[in-house]
Amino acid sequence: MIKLSLLSVFVPTFFLVSLTPGMCMTLAMVLGMTQGVKRTLWMMVGELIGVGLVASAAGAGVAALMLRQPELFAIFKWLGGAYLGYLGVMMWRSRGRMAIPLEARDTPQASRKQLAMQGFVTAVANPKGWAFFVALLPPFLDTSLPLASQLLALVGVILLIEFLCLLLYAGGGRTARHLLGKSTHVRLLNRIAGSLMVGVGVWLALG
Repeated sequence: MIKLSLLSVFVPTFFLVSLTPGMCMTLAMVLGMTQGVKRTLWMMVGELIGVGLVASAAGAGVAALMLRQPELFAIFKWLGGAYLGYLGVMMWRSRGRMAIPLEARDTPQASRKQLAMQGFVTAVANPKGWAFFVALLPPFLDTSLPLASQLLALVGVILLIEFLCLLLYAGGGRTARHLLGKSTHVRLLNRIAGSLMVGVGVWLALG
């Protein structure tokens, strides 16, 4: 079992870090704006799987090895960044499945698989996320207790915190859509969301 004294520090630490604006939170806000909170849950599924893998690898020491191979990250993050940038340009032009359709009969919405893959790639391709977990997670592991059970519990807490923060950001995006959701503002809303998406892509590629 994890000590309550440790959790009392662990929970607020990771909550504040997760709540800080970042690539995944910006992505949740953008999709909450264009796809709605319900459909953005599929992006969250992919993102949480990615975060779980990264956190588990960090706790097991695998991430330290991965960080010594920057060329692997370079390829993955540039591909991921280019993909997100492309989606952002399409959204800015009010085209593609990620954009809010100008008319009800316009292009269909993004598939669940596409949304989940977006979240997964954004989480796993972020080297800052790996470095963050390498730095913060190991100090909370007690060497006198079984590693596997501790890691499972802490990763579970991390995923719960991350999910709550993603919901907050997606809800904020939905609110923005309601404020600017008149037909005359749909193109503007797509351009705001597209600009943010391009920003996330550049952030991912150059981070």
